[in-house]
Amino acid sequence: MAYNPIVNKSNKGRPQTPGQAPGSDVPPIDHVIPEDELERLSTLQLVDIISHKLVMQGALPSDMSLLRRRVQEMEEMQDEARNAVEKLSEAVDKLRAPALRLGTLMQKLAKGRALVCVNGTDYVCSVDPALPEVQLETGTRVLLNEAFAVTDSFGFDKNGPVVRISELLSDGRIRVGNETGISDAVVVRSSLLAKEKLKPGLDLRLDTNQRVAVEIIGTAKRLDRTLARVEPIPWHNIGGQQEAVQAIRDSIELPFLHAHLFKRFNHPVPKGFLLYGPPGCGKTLLGKATAHNLRLQIKAETGQDHPEFFLNVKGPEILNMWLGESERQVRDLFAQCREKAAEGHLAFLFIDEAESILGTRSATRIGSNILSTLVPMFCTEMDGIEPLQNVVVIIASNRADLIDPAILRPGRIDRKIRVRRPDKEAAREIYRIYLTPELPLEKERDEMVDTIVEAHYAKSDENRFLDITFRSGRHDYLFRGDLGSGAIIAAIVERAKEFAIKRSIAQKTECPITIKDLSDALQKEYRENDLFPPSDITEDWLKLTDFDPGNVVRLGPYRQTETGQGPSTI
Repeated sequence: MAYNPIVNKSNKGRPQTPGQAPGSDVPPIDHVIPEDELERLSTLQLVDIISHKLVMQGALPSDMSLLRRRVQEMEEMQDEARNAVEKLSEAVDKLRAPALRLGTLMQKLAKGRALVCVNGTDYVCSVDPALPEVQLETGTRVLLNEAFAVTDSFGFDKNGPVVRISELLSDGRIRVGNETGISDAVVVRSSLLAKEKLKPGLDLRLDTNQRVAVEIIGTAKRLDRTLARVEPIPWHNIGGQQEAVQAIRDSIELPFLHAHLFKRFNHPVPKGFLLYGPPGCGKTLLGKATAHNLRLQIKAETGQDHPEFFLNVKGPEILNMWLGESERQVRDLFAQCREKAAEGHLAFLFIDEAESILGTRSATRIGSNILSTLVPMFCTEMDGIEPLQNVVVIIASNRADLIDPAILRPGRIDRKIRVRRPDKEAAREIYRIYLTPELPLEKERDEMVDTIVEAHYAKSDENRFLDITFRSGRHDYLFRGDLGSGAIIAAIVERAKEFAIKRSIAQKTECPITIKDLSDALQKEYRENDLFPPSDITEDWLKLTDFDPGNVVRLGPYRQTETGQGPSTI
C-alpha cells in the first residue's frame, strides 16, 4: 500500500519545476515522519515518499542518504542470504555425493597414469596434472574420485600388519611370513625401503592392502640368551678332561682350520655334538672354551679374527604353555645362529639339560605331548632345506639315555663326547688350577694339593658316601672321590678361602689358607651340597652316577648300621 505523501502547506498549490533547487523552508523527511515510524517503512514505501516529495517539494540530500542506506542494507541482506543458500546447497551436495576410495600406489606409469591397488584389485588410473609428482611414491595412500582418477596423496599409512622376512629375492622383492600359520606372501618395497639393507628375520609393516613393505619394525622379540662376551678359557684351564678336550678339538677345530682337506676327502663336517656325563664335571665350561679357543686358533692360523657368538640355552627355558610358542623359539634359535654365521661370526648353539626338550617321544595318543612336536622341529632345523653352515650345535645332558634316538643319530648329533668324573690325578690337576700361586697358603701349593687330594679320595669309612645293591646281589659302596667333580672341588677351595678370610678378620691380620681349612671345607661341602638329592630315591641318585639303571636294585646314601659299624656321613 502506497504511503500518503506529506505536502508542505506553504507550498501547497505551487509545485516546483523539476530541476529547481528546493526551498530552504522544505523540512527533511525525518523531521516530518517520526523516527520509529520511519524505521517501519519498507524500502519501496520510502522510495514512493521521496519520489513524491521530489516532484512536489524537492528532496534534500539527507533524504537521498536515507534512501541509499536502505538500499545498501537490502543488498547486504540479499548477499548474506545468497551465501547461506550456497553453503546449504554445498552441504546437501556433499551428503548426496558417494564416498571416495583410498588405494595404495604400486607403480608410476607413463603418460600421467599410475598403478593403484584398491581392496586387493589393481587399477590403472589417470593422475590429476595438478598433483605434484614428488608426492607419488610407491607405497603411499592416494585418493581416487568417482572416475578412479588419482586426485590427492596422503603419504604413507601408519597402520598395517607386521610380518617377518623369510627370504630376499634377487629382483628386490621380499618373501614374508608370520607365526600364525598363514602362508607366505611376496611383496614389493616402498620408496622408503628402496635402499635399505634388509635381512631375513627382520619384522616389516605392510600397507593395509598387504602388497607393499612400508616400514622396518625391527627384529622379532627374542629372549636374550646370548653371552655378550665369551670368557677367555684356554684349554689348560680345564683340568682332568684331556680326553674330552682332544675329542672336541678334533671334531670342531680341524674342520675350520683345514677345510680344504675335508673337501678333498669329501668328509662331511660334523653338525652337532653331545657332551654327556654327571653334573658339575665341566660340560658347560667345555662349550665356552670351545668358542674361545676356536677363535684363537683361526686367528693364529689365518690371521682373521672372527668374533664368537655363543647362544647359551637351558632346555626348560624353551618350554611354554602357549601352543606353538616352544616350536617358534626353536626356530628362532637356529635363525639367530644362521644370521650371525652369515655375518662372519663363529656361531655356537649350546643347549644344556637337553633331555628336558629333546626327550624320547611317547607313543601314546592321549593328551598333549610337547616333545612330539619339539623333537621333529629340532630335527628339521638340523638337516632341513636351509643348511647349518659355520654353526656348531652342542647339547649337554647328564641323562643321555633319555634323549630321543632321532636326535642322536649320525647326521645330526655326529659326535658323542663323554665327560667323566675326575679321578685322583685329574682332581690333583683341578686343585692346582684353583689353588693359584698368588693365594696366601700355609705350605707349598703342591704339598697342600697332595694332602687334600689324599683326604678327598681316601677309601675310608669317613669318606663312604653311597650304598649300592646290584641286581646280581652284590653289595658295594661309593666314596666321596667317586662322586667328585670340578664344581665340587671349586666349591671346596672357595669355602676354604672363606674360612681364612673370617679368621683374618677375627685376628686382624692376614691368615693363610691351611690344610685344616681345606679339610673342613671338604666335610662341609659334602654335607650341604645341593647337588646331591635330599631323599633316598634310587632314581634321583642314579642321575649322578654312571651305572646302568637296569643293573642296580638300590642306590642311596650310606648310613650308619644298627651294629654301629661305619660312621654316618649324611
